[in-house]
Amino acid sequence: MSVTVRPVTSAVGAEILGADLRKLGDADFRAIQEAWYGHSMILLRGQQLSDDDLLAFSRRFGELDPPPNQERGRISPPGYPDIYVVSNVLDKKGEPIGALGAGEAVWHTDMSYLDMPPDASMLYSLEIPANGGNTWFCGMQAACDALPADLARKIEGRRIKHDGTYNSGGYLRKGVTPTDDPMAAPGAWHPAILRHPANGRATLYLGRRRNSYVEGYDRAESDAVLEALWAHVTQPQFVYEHVWKLGDLVMWDNRSTMHRRDPFDGEARRIMHRTQIKGSARPVAFAA
Repeated sequence: MSVTVRPVTSAVGAEILGADLRKLGDADFRAIQEAWYGHSMILLRGQQLSDDDLLAFSRRFGELDPPPNQERGRISPPGYPDIYVVSNVLDKKGEPIGALGAGEAVWHTDMSYLDMPPDASMLYSLEIPANGGNTWFCGMQAACDALPADLARKIEGRRIKHDGTYNSGGYLRKGVTPTDDPMAAPGAWHPAILRHPANGRATLYLGRRRNSYVEGYDRAESDAVLEALWAHVTQPQFVYEHVWKLGDLVMWDNRSTMHRRDPFDGEARRIMHRTQIKGSARPVAFAA
């Protein structure tokens, strides 16, 4: 094989052409890895992966994290504890086989409420609805490069509180006490602008909006800064919309992207298997 890299937007994402992930040589893997470092999100269509194939490819990027604690805990296929099921499908007992249901999943960065969040996540499509369920990605390095100077000054050298109370679907995480007070919520403090460890670029690191807080401000000031940041980063020029096909594998860099999901018909079936790469280092502030 000899892979080709084709950017999908100037801000985020690249499609990898000519790769079969079941039989990937070292040179092609390095090309895919470099594309991921350079574009923050990569897409490979038409893959035919077993769970073992998905795990083997994922582990080439590093040690795997266990699935996140969601509204029903950690849901994995039998015998595959490192795979996380994202689905609205119910089993014979009427219980969900996965997490997040069929509703909208708001903009977020995976598990940024941890002191050492995962480096990356992969999502592989097994069943998809006819319409809806599209996944959107935001290029946080491009958004950081275009940050207005006055807004950049407001967050320079500051940290943001990342909430762990609710997941991206708005569900309370299992075992967590509900709160809408950012100072009482569980979570971690991370630099508002971090340095990407692989490419050295500055990247905005927001996590998600709910229960977020910028240190050094009162609540009203923090909310105003956050509203300005969110309005900036979610502008169309920084965003890519992915329309899923069967056999798509998408991998994103949690340090330099955010993502969200459109809702879809709850009567339709959607089954995705996800893995995530364990964090290699705590987020470090960017120093110009």
